[in-house]
Amino acid sequence: MKAKFSPFVQRTITQIYKKDRKLAKKIQRQIFLFETNPKHPSLRLHKLSGTFDNMWSLSITLSIRMVYRLINQKIAYFVDIGTHDEVYRK
Repeated sequence: MKAKFSPFVQRTITQIYKKDRKLAKKIQRQIFLFETNPKHPSLRLHKLSGTFDNMWSLSITLSIRMVYRLINQKIAYFVDIGTHDEVYRK
């Protein structure tokens, strides 16, 4: 699976990298796991519903999530990153 990122997600990850290198490394690790094994248990992937129909969530930490939609079987487009409340409040 190949991960692509929206401009918002790219900016947010850049900001996180400047402020919290430990979290940035965790994001890199989870994206690497996702690209090599999208079914890895630590990702805690789950399909969303309601306003987020046709989207999926990936856990970075217990409180940080990344939301994506599948472009096709090989590409995931990440559209949001943030705490549980930040991501699902929209």
